[in-house]
Amino acid sequence: MPEGDTVWRTARRLHAALEGEPLTASDLRVPQHATADLSGRTVQEVTARGKHLLHRVGDDLTLHTHLKMEGSWHLYRPGSRWRRPGHQARVVLRTDPWVAVGFSLGAVDLVRRDQESRLIGHLGPDLLGADWDADEAVRRLRGQPRRPIADALLDQRNVAGIGNLYKCELCFLAGVSPFQSVDQVGDLPGMVARAHTLLEANKYRPVQTTTGDTRRGRGTWVYLRGGQRCRRCGTRIEEADLGDPGRERQTYWCPHCQPAP
Repeated sequence: MPEGDTVWRTARRLHAALEGEPLTASDLRVPQHATADLSGRTVQEVTARGKHLLHRVGDDLTLHTHLKMEGSWHLYRPGSRWRRPGHQARVVLRTDPWVAVGFSLGAVDLVRRDQESRLIGHLGPDLLGADWDADEAVRRLRGQPRRPIADALLDQRNVAGIGNLYKCELCFLAGVSPFQSVDQVGDLPGMVARAHTLLEANKYRPVQTTTGDTRRGRGTWVYLRGGQRCRRCGTRIEEADLGDPGRERQTYWCPHCQPAP
């Protein structure tokens, strides 16, 4: 699932192409909105909230989408060939200069602007939002003191924008086992501050790095490095499926640098 900085970058690219453009045609390929027609409405803005994308169209409507695991948005010039099969398209928005196509989107909703909170009101502070509030993020995380820190970081109700990559890397950088409970984390505000720093640093980069090294295969400390040697101590990185039932994610950690509680 894309991280918050990837979604932010997607929104920025879509906004640059679509802002102020009237839609010449629209196609929402989901049953609940298959008959909706947005043509003639002007795209006011495209913005991100955590991992959610909001196309604000006309004066009163918002098209909400979520990439989930497989989704992506592409921009094409009219008449050019799509890079993914047409049957994977869930949303097609046409303007004179651009065609925006959302493929394999995990969620597609069309709501009145004053109903946006129904879709995103549950989210915690957005790491890349103008209203970022570190204290509120820490308060929400501490609201479930016995929850494993890895699960708590992934919960978008606590902090919006952290995905599996940053979850693993934040735990490593803090020297915290992913199994450790929230109340066992010695410097939770420091971990939240580092999350903000990392996403801010990576939001303009096409490939994230937490090590500071942008070379291929050198960008992370533990993420996707199961069985390889720790860059700090040489111990083999371990991996396992961790998380709330039904929402398990592959998790990576160094047993020496992140000792079990």
